[in-house]
Amino acid sequence: MDFKKKTDEDLNKTLSEKRSDLKDFRFGLSGSKTKNVKKGKEIKRDIARVLTEMNSRK
Repeated sequence: MDFKKKTDEDLNKTLSEKRSDLKDFRFGLSGSKTKNVKKGKEIKRDIARVLTEMNSRK
């Protein structure tokens, strides 16, 4: 994803979606429902990318 082209509102929306995805992933992992254990790492990286872009705009 290219976060540089998104507006601040879109970045906030994406950040909240990624955080809820991470929460769902963690609950699914504890219940052994998830098969792809690398997904959590990818979600964390996406959150970091969004936060980096938001902080660079300030």
